[in-house]
Amino acid sequence: MRSTMVSAALCGIMVLGSQARAQAPPPAAPAPVPEVMPFVIPYGAPIGIDRARQVAAAIVAEAKRHANWKEAIAVVGPAGELIYFEKMDDTQLASIDIAQHKARVSATYRRPTQAFEEVINGGSPATLTLDGVIASRGGLPLVEAGKLIGAVGCSGGTGAQDLVMCQAGAALIK
Repeated sequence: MRSTMVSAALCGIMVLGSQARAQAPPPAAPAPVPEVMPFVIPYGAPIGIDRARQVAAAIVAEAKRHANWKEAIAVVGPAGELIYFEKMDDTQLASIDIAQHKARVSATYRRPTQAFEEVINGGSPATLTLDGVIASRGGLPLVEAGKLIGAVGCSGGTGAQDLVMCQAGAALIK
């Protein structure tokens, strides 16, 4: 009797499970393959220390204009190597590593870190499996004369605040 009840329960579960699968929507069609490669920026010579300091100084000046926002600022070369780092007084300690991470990812992937945020929020969480990705605004490539010379990363505020800070520094590079 007991084995009959167990068998009946298992059959019921299998029937319900097959009905649930039959009602599931079909998988979405894959996105079309773009013809042009995105974010192709040729590499240039790494940003020098003096220009990196100028980028950071512009960011500090911008932070002071905004009720003294507290930021950690990292400037890296095209390979993600740290060129210059500055942390404003009373910036949260976690921002030390985060700013460097944002800068490194922006340089090595040749795109703003916001691009990863948008792709993931758009329904592609697999992007998080790429090495070193950080999906938060506040990392921008530094492009001079059409060549990637590095990137800047900012952390300490919200993603939107960090992006405003990075934009102030990146505006110095033409």
